[in-house]
This record gives sequence, structure tokens and C-alpha cells, in this order.
Amino acid sequence: MADDVVPRIPFRPAPRDFAGFMMPATVPSGLRLELSRARIRDGMEGELDEWMAMLTARYDECLETLPAERAVFEATFRHREADGSVWIYHFALMGEDGGGLDESNPVDADHAAFSRRVKEPGWEEIEPMFMLTPRHLRAAMEQWGETGRAE
Repeated sequence: MADDVVPRIPFRPAPRDFAGFMMPATVPSGLRLELSRARIRDGMEGELDEWMAMLTARYDECLETLPAERAVFEATFRHREADGSVWIYHFALMGEDGGGLDESNPVDADHAAFSRRVKEPGWEEIEPMFMLTPRHLRAAMEQWGETGRAE
């Protein structure tokens, strides 16, 4: 093997029925902290850019989905591995009773359609170990995760 050839990094998504990792003691009761990653299909990096641009352009619609999902926050990152493959990482804090995407909602339907087109099916799940939150934000996060409301 040539020195400049890097073997393709395997993608090992969690089973669909994966219940998630046990939360560390630093994650407030009733919340889930998740970091997931998925490989972008070869040649779909432009579509990934379109996907994120669509979510950005429809930011207010996305905000409206957060109460049902009990999502305290979500963030998506792009990473290019040494083998040239492109991955997205999704970081989220949400209430345990929150729902997922609701494809009867137009922005969620478009989000899901991009996901099916652009990324490999499934997600690798990365085990949470520690979370640090200022006390004045922690109570608000717990409230939102439980009810999807600020008060």
C-alpha cells in the first residue's frame, strides 16, 4: 500500500432499536445528551450544503419544531476524515419524551428527504461522558426538556 493511501473509514450505524447510552450523572434527569455521526454519500457534498442552507433559510420554521421534539439545542458539524470521506456530526440535548421528525410538518419532511438522499442510512452513536452547564441555564433546560415550554 502506498504511503499516501488511507483505508476507507468504516461506517457502523447503531441498530434502529438502539435505546441510547446511559446518561452520565452530570446530565439533568429527564434529558438526553447525544452526539451522532453519519457518512455523507460520495458525491453528495453539494447536496449537504443545500440541505444546511435550506434549514438556515427556514430557521423560524425549524424553531417551531423544537417544543414537540423537546429539543433544548441542536447543532450539526461537517468533518472530512483522512480518507477523504465527509461526515456530519449531530449534537443535541433533548427531553427524554421528545418526538423525532414529524414528516407531516413541511420543514421536517424536507429535512428527512435531504437526509435520505445525502447521508448513509443510520447514525453511529458516541457515548456521552460529561456535561457542564451553568446553574442558571440548567433549570431552564430541564423545564424545556420536560414540557417544551419556557415557563
